[in-house]
Order: sequence, then C-alpha cells, then structure tokens
Amino acid sequence: MTKYVCTVCGYIYDPEVGDADGGIEPGTAFEDIPDDWVCPVCGATKEDFELVEE
Repeated sequence: MTKYVCTVCGYIYDPEVGDADGGIEPGTAFEDIPDDWVCPVCGATKEDFELVEE
C-alpha cells in the first residue's frame, strides 16, 4: 500500500498501521480516509499530505 507524508510536520501515514487515535483501521488506504481527518501530530488537513516516493 502507498504511504503519504504530511508536508507540515513529516508524519507518514502508513495504511498498514492506520491511525488508531483518529479512528482509522489498519489496512485503510489513504484515499478511503474521510476528508475531515487531520494529521495526528500537527492537525494538518488531508490536503497537506503528499505521496511518498519509495
């Protein structure tokens, strides 16, 4: 699965891990996260994330 990085603080959203504190189950693709989800570290919006080039 594809990872995304917060351009504000550098947090990396890993779909295999999800975001338990944000209610995002492991295995949830970034595209399937609700639009009102925010970065668990800095509160940036989903629009502030970019695809991680691996």
